[in-house]
Amino acid sequence: MGQRVKVVVTDYIEPDLDWEAGEMTKRGVDFAAHQLKFRPEDEVIAAIRDADVIVVNMVKMTPRVIDSLENCRRIIRHGAGYDNVDVAACTARGIPLAYCPDYCMDEVAEQAIALIFACARQVPQSRQILNDSIANRKWDFSPLAKCYRMAGKTLGIIGCGRIGGRVLEKMRHFGFARILICDPYLSPQRRQELGIETVSREEVFRESDYITIHTPLTDETRRLVNRQMLALMKPTAYLVNTSRGPMVDHADLAEALRAGTIAGAGIDVYDNEPPEDTYPLLGLENAILTPHLSWYSEDAAWKIRSTIMEDIDLALAGKPPRYCVNQEVLKT
Repeated sequence: MGQRVKVVVTDYIEPDLDWEAGEMTKRGVDFAAHQLKFRPEDEVIAAIRDADVIVVNMVKMTPRVIDSLENCRRIIRHGAGYDNVDVAACTARGIPLAYCPDYCMDEVAEQAIALIFACARQVPQSRQILNDSIANRKWDFSPLAKCYRMAGKTLGIIGCGRIGGRVLEKMRHFGFARILICDPYLSPQRRQELGIETVSREEVFRESDYITIHTPLTDETRRLVNRQMLALMKPTAYLVNTSRGPMVDHADLAEALRAGTIAGAGIDVYDNEPPEDTYPLLGLENAILTPHLSWYSEDAAWKIRSTIMEDIDLALAGKPPRYCVNQEVLKT
């Protein structure tokens, strides 16, 4: 690539990128970092047009943005998903799209498990009962909804890749009678490694007491949870989503929660982030909402920073990425 190449970060979630700037200086690389997540497309193009390597968090890399790139040899997505990057446009331009599927696997799995437990044990509602009981100087448990033990129940996992597999591994120790897995893309070898058989999506929704979603966002999985699927669930069942907001039709979910079609939900991801004040689950007592923090831990934050630096080094050396979405461009 030559001695003076340019690496540009479109947007970032770290407090600063001083460490990255120092590393780039050591390598003799020009480095620029921006916060372009909510900026107009033309501003994004102006900032990254001449970059050799682009690191993107949540900026939308549309076909127009990608077509404007003059020198780009590698786009690196800061995260496990890549639905904000137009893969076909990258492929058409011969640009490898690298990503980090091993990022924050334990963190997201732990957040999903935390939401399952918070739903089952009604943790936010219990705190409100405590506050009210302190104010009134007597216990009043009457606002508490019916609560059931988790032991002996059925857990459903939709998508059993890296994160879903972590949930399976961790939750096997909590006394569930059954753990149902829906993942039509698991290889026979992977099913054997996990010691599971897969079932249909409908069976998971019909039989499970707790359902947690861990699939990538694709045209096939968009609105995977909708009125029809929610209608299959038990009225005592809970839904948890820590994957991507558009997996769930949130209006249909709000309707099911208000009607008592299901007992509750734990949601960490939204269609628009942060969600608008008109988001339909706001104010529903049986919806536990967290601010898309399933990715966060200090461990994961520094791990991905060092990992992306490794990915940049591979790009600078003209070597293929550790993980490439559009591997066909590596064969040309």
